[in-house]
Amino acid sequence: MTVAVQREDVSEPSISEDGLVWIAGKTFTMGSDKHYAEEAPSHPVRVDGFWIDATPVTNRQFGEFVAATSYITLAEKAPDPKDYPGALPHMLKAGSLMFDPPSEPVTSPDINQWWTFKFGADWRHPYGRKSDLKRKLDHPVVHVAWCDAKAYADWAGKDLPTEAEWELAARGGLDDAEFAWGNELAPDGRQMANTWQGIFPHHNLRSKGNDRTSPVTSFPPNGYGVYDMIGNVWEWTSDFWSTRHPEPAAKACCIPVNPRGGAIEMSYDPRQPAIRIPRRVLKGGSHLCAPNYCRRYRPAARHAEPEDTSTSHVGFRCVKRP
Repeated sequence: MTVAVQREDVSEPSISEDGLVWIAGKTFTMGSDKHYAEEAPSHPVRVDGFWIDATPVTNRQFGEFVAATSYITLAEKAPDPKDYPGALPHMLKAGSLMFDPPSEPVTSPDINQWWTFKFGADWRHPYGRKSDLKRKLDHPVVHVAWCDAKAYADWAGKDLPTEAEWELAARGGLDDAEFAWGNELAPDGRQMANTWQGIFPHHNLRSKGNDRTSPVTSFPPNGYGVYDMIGNVWEWTSDFWSTRHPEPAAKACCIPVNPRGGAIEMSYDPRQPAIRIPRRVLKGGSHLCAPNYCRRYRPAARHAEPEDTSTSHVGFRCVKRP
């Protein structure tokens, strides 16, 4: 049964000359009590109006930044041994994490079966040293760590969105919907975002060459006129990771305004006490999210990512506040 979703009145998107979409300030319900534990509890927050990039930052745009500044991304630098106690010396080389699909069904949840640290993988070489950006200039830039995204945002006179800003923009006026477009993943069989089609991680129904990132306007925009808030690539936010949201305010007068996430001390990974790398919140899911594996192709979904980590499925977009 299809459940009707009430959309707020949304006027025609206000888009600036430099590709920013205006998101009007409002109070909305952030998070979800229906899915992964880290999304709970759902709670009201107030966010002031802001501008957000209509699309994720593309390879073309990031290339303009690098050409203007000679910036070198973290993936292009060899890691400092002091930051990674116990790391094997032969692994301390420039590179990045890359999805490498297995040819057969996997037998355990061990992600090392489909993720590999690829020497020479970086934003210019998304699949390793021998790859390039041919026909990918309008794809989202990947293999960017948090500091790389922040450096671009600073250069552009913008910032990275807070988690609350990002989630408000992603909902597109549908505060209570499962997805950014309604309550059905594929309404009338229509694919609404670049997500995994098939059985993850070995069987993707998308044709070879179209089974990873896609051009940033390949799928419909949401109700605010913003593209790719769901799927394609995960997106960095400015917020430190927290394992769950705060409890809802007891009174309407106490609803958080422009919340900024958790504390840095709480963001460290307790599984790696010797490595003090803060983690930030990622939002939106990616082309690797699938119904059988990672159902994080929803506005409320969130994921922790160490600041120093770059991968083949993480990118970003920027905001500009009045």
